[in-house]
Amino acid sequence: MKKNKPVAIVTGSSRGLGAATAKMLAKRSYNIVVNYSQSEAEAREVQNSCEALGVETLLCRADVSEDADCRRMVDETINKWGRIDALVNNAATTKFNAHGNLEGLSKEDFLYIYGINVVGPYQMIRAVVPHMKKVGKGVVVNIASLAGVKAIGSSVAYCASKAALINMTMALARALGPEIRVNAVCPGFIQGEWLKAGMGEEKYKKLKDRLEGTLPLRATATPEIIAETIRYFIEDAVLVTGEALLLDGGHHLI
Repeated sequence: MKKNKPVAIVTGSSRGLGAATAKMLAKRSYNIVVNYSQSEAEAREVQNSCEALGVETLLCRADVSEDADCRRMVDETINKWGRIDALVNNAATTKFNAHGNLEGLSKEDFLYIYGINVVGPYQMIRAVVPHMKKVGKGVVVNIASLAGVKAIGSSVAYCASKAALINMTMALARALGPEIRVNAVCPGFIQGEWLKAGMGEEKYKKLKDRLEGTLPLRATATPEIIAETIRYFIEDAVLVTGEALLLDGGHHLI
């Protein structure tokens, strides 16, 4: 076992931003926990890509909204490598629903989205904290969203959950220092299959084209661009905690 290598858990890392982050950290010689809840075949592809970069991996099926799953994933990580250096809380869900369609979101929708997008990161952080505190250092990066700042996006429930995650990032950064840094990244539009599947290909393309024609930077993000910023928070931002960084091409300005 390569116990001298740093270890990162990336939740929801079977595809999209999570997969890009896992591969980015593997390139930096992190052993990686590849987490998924349903997409095992895609998760195994990510696992193989990481191992091709010369690191070890742990493939772990776990639903972050279930505390027992979070604790099991952390226990398996510690049993394999004896350390956890970084946690990236990327697993998330939504329901695409127009903000004005109030009947389109039920209590169950809100609780399901909140359970994965807010309670999940909290439970993951709670599970890793004793291990990070024991060695005197650790980093958490929460994947929030421009939706949590500007109240735009797939649904009101999603916006509310990401706003809560940003607030929780600040609260836990204050509570868990000096050993543990807790930050959030807040992407705007991210190119990829997740948005395309949720919006439909035609609406996805129209929105992408419109944003790339109107945003101050005339650009939208790729998963790899966001992953590089996550790496920055983990490795370089040694004096930064409680930050929520917008990565939106200037979308918040319009």
